[in-house]
Amino acid sequence: MSKIRQILPKEISDLEIIEGVAKGESKAINTIYAHFFPSVARMIINNNGSNEEAKDIFQEAVMVLYDRVTRQDFELKSKLKTFLYAVSRRLWLKQLNRKGASTNTSDISDYEDILHVEEDIERHVDIETKFTQMESSLEQLGEPCKTILNDFYIANLSMQAICEKFGYTNTDNAKTQKYKCLQRLKKLFFNNTD
Repeated sequence: MSKIRQILPKEISDLEIIEGVAKGESKAINTIYAHFFPSVARMIINNNGSNEEAKDIFQEAVMVLYDRVTRQDFELKSKLKTFLYAVSRRLWLKQLNRKGASTNTSDISDYEDILHVEEDIERHVDIETKFTQMESSLEQLGEPCKTILNDFYIANLSMQAICEKFGYTNTDNAKTQKYKCLQRLKKLFFNNTD
């Protein structure tokens, strides 16, 4: 009797994808579309675009990636998802700017501009890192501070509503507690960034 083994698809790394793109492997391109296109499509559709425009923009972003990967000095300094998102975002913004003036104007300077996308990528990576640090700091903060800050800054509850929810005697006491919680959060956040 032979054993039947189920082979599960393994997670493919950014480096494996880049190597595959450099070799022109269709599997790498298919993986890029499967994993990274949905977030780019959402961004474009949510910003006055269509699914067809999203496909065109993403195709251009993949071409930019291919152009960069086939150079010997290419080094990915972020997640591949972040790189493709930043390039797509920049391409979409350029297209939105051109939409009213002229259509189908494509010149080489567009691609030259894309090569400066590292600034956008660094900004996205920095923001992702800060969000992760903030989430960690909020978890360390504990209750009731975590809920008070969430209610005030995220849920936009009034100090009166927070006062009633937590049973403070007046809004001044609730404000004082919120202030103390915010100071503790800042201390935790800046200790986590060291």
